[in-house]
This record gives sequence, C-alpha cells and structure tokens, in this order.
Amino acid sequence: MFKWFVVSKLLERRDMGESRGKKSSDKTPVQTIVVLNRNTTWRCGKLEKSIVNHLYKRHKTFGRPGVSVKDILLNLDIAGENTDNCLDALRRLEKRNIVTITAQ
Repeated sequence: MFKWFVVSKLLERRDMGESRGKKSSDKTPVQTIVVLNRNTTWRCGKLEKSIVNHLYKRHKTFGRPGVSVKDILLNLDIAGENTDNCLDALRRLEKRNIVTITAQ
C-alpha cells in the first residue's frame, strides 16, 4: 500500500507544484529506489522490457541492486507524457513481483 502511495505522490507533487507556484526544490519527487527481483520480461511490453534491461545492466555493471526512478527516466530519455507511462509500467512490474519500489 505504501509503495503505491509513494508513486502516486510523485505525480501529485509535480502537478501541485506547478499549479501553486512553489519553489523548484518543492517540485522534486520523493527519492524512490527500484530494485530488480527477477530478470524476466515474459508478457511485458516494450517499455517494461527496456526498464528491466536497464535495471539488469545497471546491477551487472555497478553492483548496486537499486536504481532511482529519476535515473531510469533520464537514461531511457523519457519526458513529458511518457513519464506517466513509465510510472505505470513500474507499477505493473511491481504488481508482477519483477521489481520492488522503496522510498528513501
């Protein structure tokens, strides 16, 4: 329940920050870490496969199991409306127990 709350707060903070005219530091999303549990892309879409591949390569190269959501968005060149699609893809991956989303 808490994980879904954090991901939904990412969207709310971004929307509320722009409409209320808060400082840029208030618009930054909560630091969320995505950890790859299983390296499987069976029955996944194109975006989910690219997220899993990015997490796998990142873990293989640097040895850290966790990657921030911001890092995923930057490295996959996702911006604008695609940000919402990426967060939805992360939710679907978490629902299938492929990744784990934690807040820091």
